[in-house]
Amino acid sequence: MRQTWRWFGPGDEIKIPEIVQTGAQGIVSALHHVPTGEVWTPEAIAKRKLEIEGPPGAPTGLTWDVVESLPVSEAIKTQTGDWHAHVEAWRESLHNLAGAGIEVICYNFMPVLDWTRTDLHHPVPGGGTAMHFDLLDFAIFDLHVLERPGAMADYPDDLRAEARAGFDRGADDLGPRLVENILKGLPGAAEHWGLTEVRAALARYDGIDADRLRANLADFLEQVVPTAEALGLRLCCHPDDPPFPLLGLPRIMSTLDDYADLMARLPSPANGITFCTGSLGVAPSFDPVAFIERLGPHIHFVHLRNTLRGPMRGGRCSFTESAHLAGDTDMVATIRALSAEERRRKAEGRADAIIPMRPDHGHALLADLDRPMMPGYPLIGRMRGLAELRGVMAAVAEV
Repeated sequence: MRQTWRWFGPGDEIKIPEIVQTGAQGIVSALHHVPTGEVWTPEAIAKRKLEIEGPPGAPTGLTWDVVESLPVSEAIKTQTGDWHAHVEAWRESLHNLAGAGIEVICYNFMPVLDWTRTDLHHPVPGGGTAMHFDLLDFAIFDLHVLERPGAMADYPDDLRAEARAGFDRGADDLGPRLVENILKGLPGAAEHWGLTEVRAALARYDGIDADRLRANLADFLEQVVPTAEALGLRLCCHPDDPPFPLLGLPRIMSTLDDYADLMARLPSPANGITFCTGSLGVAPSFDPVAFIERLGPHIHFVHLRNTLRGPMRGGRCSFTESAHLAGDTDMVATIRALSAEERRRKAEGRADAIIPMRPDHGHALLADLDRPMMPGYPLIGRMRGLAELRGVMAAVAEV
């Protein structure tokens, strides 16, 4: 696998020279400053590529390997407003990315939230911190801070009682903290959204169930996959994070069967999967080897991340992001299966035999604790994860 590193652009606290020192080979990036629904211009793409790769006379040694993400607007997901224009902008952006030589495009189809955690700095043994999702805290937010209509029906009786008691004990401190942490999963919105904006965003999904959202995803892909295929691009859908319903919103990319259905709906080398072991692995039923053995040919991009889950309560659970080799997902078996898939592709003569991967998230460790960072994306913690995964990849390659 090709070892890559997510970089959020010039505003990222971690700089390109530091990434070079991690041993990463490529960069995963996006034009986060471009408003969702607008075209990524050739000039903006070229500028980001230069920032990553350096000028011809002073190359960094890194290449821009994967776009993560080319955002799919809420208008497209709900098929409202200017959604047709947003699809055309997406297609035009694909043309411009292909012109820059970038072939792998990650996207997601999660309603409203890109990811959800209740604690961004949860203490872990040894003195570091990790991102954490506490189901009770989320229930407190949903029931008593957001006060979402219909939320009561989404939680078992005992969890509702615990949430009421927890809120009564610590409302003054807990409510604002949960709002701040949970809104970090709203792409581009955390700085200016409040509860009123969240309620309005949720209201857009009134009447949109999982079947309707799947149909909207299929409609979107029917319009963009032929363009991607003609350009030689590989689109790859990221799974829901976490892989269970939240805030009454439908979740449609949470299981092996969800992905099998999506691949069968629109068979194309351009219609593929972002295989995220961290998102999928929160579900107790997740079997990474079975997933790869069934859908490996469709995997275009890999996120290697691990989690430790708590007991299931009403189909959901708390979970903590673990060290890369220490969670519920067998990372060695996962990498062995991915390596076997790469060997199979090489035997077939596929041009995309080598799959880009990145160490997803990581514990904040050592100097990470003393510098600002994007939640989940510390320098030393990710470098540790990459080193561990690199060791497993080397060992598996020798078998």
